[in-house]
Amino acid sequence: MIVYGSSFSPFVRKVLAYLTEKGLSADLVAVGFNDPNPNFRVASPFGKMPGLSDGDFAISDSTAIITYLETKHPEPALMPATPESRARTVWYEEFADTILVATMGKIFFNRFVAPRFLGQPGDQALADAAEKDEIPPLFNYLEAIVPASGFLVDDRLTVADLAVASPFVNLAHVGVDVDGGAHPKLLAYLNGILGRPSFAPIIEQEMAFAAR
Repeated sequence: MIVYGSSFSPFVRKVLAYLTEKGLSADLVAVGFNDPNPNFRVASPFGKMPGLSDGDFAISDSTAIITYLETKHPEPALMPATPESRARTVWYEEFADTILVATMGKIFFNRFVAPRFLGQPGDQALADAAEKDEIPPLFNYLEAIVPASGFLVDDRLTVADLAVASPFVNLAHVGVDVDGGAHPKLLAYLNGILGRPSFAPIIEQEMAFAAR
């Protein structure tokens, strides 16, 4: 099994953490935005990461990849079976993939991707505005809904936790941290999820690369 992409993508990072939590293994083949790698483009015709190849089957999009793998390898279950819990898990993943990533991406792209990978200045005004105006309501929302168990759904790890925690790594890469005074529950939650063996080695490798 092959995953195409870079773990600096929160979507790729989510899939890699998911694979570890499921006890599955895959080779990570590094590709960039719109990479011409023909095998990657079979999996992802529009050049979006991640892509997945599993034998003769290929697919892109982190949610589609996880849906495929969860159906093929149902245990341990990271997608709840009951209607209410499954719906909540889908909501949190959608919230992470669209709202969190879109907002945090304005900061990460303009402060990290543009100067580091594209060799061009980012839009710092856009990044600053997102940090000042858009991030606080998202932090407040999560602070209000994180359960004491440290897991978003059913008091156990689900795809919801992997999806929500992953983009916070991108914020850390550009020095935007969660204030434990203002958001203690959120900070404790993130420390718990991102400290798991499924995330910690990936983050360590990214931090080492970013420090170069």
